[in-house]
Amino acid sequence: MGDFLYMGVDGGGTGCRARLTNAAGDWLGEGRGGPANIRLGLDVSWAAILAACDQALAQAGLDRDALSRTYVGLGLAGICRTEDERAVEAGAPVRCAGVAARNDAHTACLSAFDGADGAILIAGTGSIGYALVGGIGRPVGGWGFEVSDEGSGAHLGREAARAALRGHDGLGPHTPFTQHVLTQLGGDPAAVVAWAGTARPGDYGTLAPLTLDFAAAGDPVATQLVEAAAGQLTAHVRRLVELGAPKVCLMGGLAPVIEPWMAPWARRLLVPARGDALDGGLHLARTAARYPAERAA
Repeated sequence: MGDFLYMGVDGGGTGCRARLTNAAGDWLGEGRGGPANIRLGLDVSWAAILAACDQALAQAGLDRDALSRTYVGLGLAGICRTEDERAVEAGAPVRCAGVAARNDAHTACLSAFDGADGAILIAGTGSIGYALVGGIGRPVGGWGFEVSDEGSGAHLGREAARAALRGHDGLGPHTPFTQHVLTQLGGDPAAVVAWAGTARPGDYGTLAPLTLDFAAAGDPVATQLVEAAAGQLTAHVRRLVELGAPKVCLMGGLAPVIEPWMAPWARRLLVPARGDALDGGLHLARTAARYPAERAA
């Protein structure tokens, strides 16, 4: 496998990252692309993936032709079923040496505990818990923004927009926070409705940092929303431990700012990751290379 290359990809609802290594595991390049959640469409996902891969290849002095000798491991948000994995793998618009796709939680868990038992809880634009115990993966939540993803940036942002409308209508407190959100979304309910008509999870997620800032400053509405989000993530930790995970790694862009709001007992179970999500993608890529006739574990 000395002539082969390995690309690990981590794709979420906000952006996509790729890392390229050689057979010895040496870093060759990294790149970034747009949102790669497969719920946005496989064409959108693959466009983002290839944009990130192109950048990584360029840093190594290579072009897209090198993908024909590159094993690619994809950890993508939105994958829920084996059929999703196969659709992503079969939908590659360019020829690769091999492609293996899994949910981004699976690859994150592989990297966080280097294949040992444990669980991850991703709190980013979306959210998902994932326990990997005895080689068997079990998801907790993460079924999409419309019906799940509690405690995520998108969920927190949607609650902020709702609170702004309630405050405007006199159905709830109207604080500096709710007024700021209303102003940011256009200044009146009609503008909020128009914005929501085309908003994606990543758009809602842009309201999460604002909510956390106002909560840190003591705004009562923002504080209530952040406490609720932290409570939802704490509930995920409880379930992951029930599934047999001895420790949990909290990951994602929201992780460092939401962790202080979580219950003390849950925080005591949190440990840092041994690697990052791209390492999990590289693990998949190498497994695909070792067992080309089988789907990577």
